[in-house]
Amino acid sequence: MSDTTNPHRRHFLQDASLGVAGFAAATTVGTSRARAAGANERLRVALVGCGGRGRYLAGLFADRDDVELAYLVDCHQDRLANAAKDHPQAKAVRDFRRLLDDKSVDAIINATPVQWHAPGTIVACEAGKHVYVEKPCSHNVREGRMMVEAARRNKRVVQHGTQARSTSTMLAGMQLLREGIIGEVLEAKAWNIQRRSGVGRGKKTTPPAALDYEKWLGPVPPVPYHDSFFSGWNWQPEFGTGEIGNDGIHDLDYARWGLGVDTHPSFISGAGGRYLYHNGSPFPDTQYVCFEYASEGTENKKLLIYEQRLWSTNYPHNCDSGVEYYGSEGQLFLSRRGKLEVLLERNKRHQVDVPLEPTSTESHVANFIESIRNGRLPSADAEIAHLTASVCHLGNIATGLGRALHFDPENERFVDDEQANDLLERTYRQGHWATPTDS
Repeated sequence: MSDTTNPHRRHFLQDASLGVAGFAAATTVGTSRARAAGANERLRVALVGCGGRGRYLAGLFADRDDVELAYLVDCHQDRLANAAKDHPQAKAVRDFRRLLDDKSVDAIINATPVQWHAPGTIVACEAGKHVYVEKPCSHNVREGRMMVEAARRNKRVVQHGTQARSTSTMLAGMQLLREGIIGEVLEAKAWNIQRRSGVGRGKKTTPPAALDYEKWLGPVPPVPYHDSFFSGWNWQPEFGTGEIGNDGIHDLDYARWGLGVDTHPSFISGAGGRYLYHNGSPFPDTQYVCFEYASEGTENKKLLIYEQRLWSTNYPHNCDSGVEYYGSEGQLFLSRRGKLEVLLERNKRHQVDVPLEPTSTESHVANFIESIRNGRLPSADAEIAHLTASVCHLGNIATGLGRALHFDPENERFVDDEQANDLLERTYRQGHWATPTDS
């Protein structure tokens, strides 16, 4: 465990996206260089992590006239070479620090495995770079908070890869909820139902020659290489968060958004485990978690429910992922697949005229770039990212411990439960250059 077991008292920013305008922010952020703020100047962007998702994101950025893809970074030589074929104009390097030292780089795309998400974002912010970081933004609650503090301290734009935040259907759904179409929203139920078994530990072996395994580990303490690590890292506790943090986080994000909560839950209970796929993975294939929130200014509480089945193709509304919001006067169903339905009291169907669009990463990238140019917080800002990722971490902790937990949202600590508090952070490699620290 690190030496940050008693974090100071924290004050949370208002969730900038609770209003339907969504992109307006309570505070402003700075631009990295004078030229980056110019409407006709190109932002110089670096991709860190040249896997499938990274290359997809790099393409979206590179296709824009106002962006120059300047660097490609990966510790796997083959992946780096493949990305370089797509973007021959970019400088291909294997050491992340090369681009951190280059003051001409305005922003990075952090498409690394999860163990690098918060540490990589923190060092990039400290180096004056804006960051588009893939989900989940953190491996644990504590480093997520340090990421937010680094973004604020350096006045950097940090955009989280929960792209539903920049999608027209989601924005329309949030407007309907804020206008009170179903009354006061008191409960939201999110689900992630699909067939995805995950993997356990593979065989101990030598890392492939193309992979610099030490660089891949980053600030994670040494772990013997298994042949499942590089392709199945999300299912390993040292590197990933399981499916709740990999895919379920999208639905939890807009569930929390529509519920109108801008802090952590104060009560968490969870159950689940490996119900069907007994393959050694430590993360659940079946999970059911409840999060209770205090509602500021009222005696009413709010409930967020997450349901996960990774062995089924039977799901509500014929949709593998979605959220049902329950209000005092009706129900609204919303999905990142581009679906929205409203039921008023007594299940009376209510027609609404809204655009139906699946989640758009292109719109999310555009919002990130516009936020840099305009000095505003983006639609999935660092604080929003931290609150959503923490729901995943807290859910995994409650499920793993198999008991209900009380949480202090302001201090980000469990109440009278040191075993649970030990799981809010991790041990890092001593002396590693990217180890997160309090500043």
